[in-house]
Amino acid sequence: MKILAYERVEDPVLEQLNRAHDVRFFKNINPKTDPDFLQFLHQADGIIGLGLEVDKPLLDQAPHLKIISNVSVGYNNLPIDELTKRKIMATNTPGVLTDTVADLVFGLILSTARRIPELDRFVKAGKWVELVDSTYYGVDVHHKTLGIIGMGRIGSAIAQRAYAGFHMNIVYHSRTKKPQAEKDFSAVHLSLEELLSVSDFVCLITPLTKETERMIGKKEFARMKKSAIFINASRGQTIIEQDLIDALTEGTIAGAGLDVFEKEPIDPDNPLLRMDNVVTLPHMGSSTYETELHMSKLAAENLLAGLAGKKPKNLINPEVWENEQHEKG
Repeated sequence: MKILAYERVEDPVLEQLNRAHDVRFFKNINPKTDPDFLQFLHQADGIIGLGLEVDKPLLDQAPHLKIISNVSVGYNNLPIDELTKRKIMATNTPGVLTDTVADLVFGLILSTARRIPELDRFVKAGKWVELVDSTYYGVDVHHKTLGIIGMGRIGSAIAQRAYAGFHMNIVYHSRTKKPQAEKDFSAVHLSLEELLSVSDFVCLITPLTKETERMIGKKEFARMKKSAIFINASRGQTIIEQDLIDALTEGTIAGAGLDVFEKEPIDPDNPLLRMDNVVTLPHMGSSTYETELHMSKLAAENLLAGLAGKKPKNLINPEVWENEQHEKG
């Protein structure tokens, strides 16, 4: 079998795949124009990797493709309906990164509230020459109200850390109520408007869908407390970034901790990079070596199962496999 690997697949997993299959790994290339990529794509039975934007033109050049295995929990890069129509399986890696992302989100909360990156720069620049005054004070995290938008696996892991470790009050907004979170963390389900108005920290952790795209903008920021800190660890497109910039500039909210942006990598002239009350990270939510390796291994398991005619563990469009079994039977 011919396997096309794209971007972030860890070396031990590439070596494992190479032992049984013909694998070509592509990194830092333009998949729309790179001739070697396009040539191998035409032969590929499977694709594994992170962030490959799959569309109809790409699929038209992959006549033998049976499965695409994302090394991520998100799959907004995959046109699921089109893949299903073409009988191509799609998989992702849910669950693996839950605790790692939750750790990072809480790091953003603490770093923003206590101004850790800003004060680190202050000390390293030699400006700490006398006892610091209230100009440099942060705000407490413990016993505050945390509003979580999207109470899935990661949202629940964030709530657990906040409730058990920092005695925070948990409110959440999601399409459905989460009885387990309400039992475990005394979480209260609120409308989005209510959550925004009562939360000291607003954490956005939803997947990117048609419903969540640009869901937080000027109106939503205006509903937040002036002292509120906004955390985005979902996708950059779930907010209107210019509205966030305006809210921070005008003092509508107090600060932000961001792991994702509208454009990635972020433009060096983006105003967010010049704001001391904003903590910025380069989309590192799941990026520890342990978690990335685990994700690559799970993605490879999904891929190999699909190529062998078995049902992958994390199949997003199971009807493809079910229809194939029906045709065989």
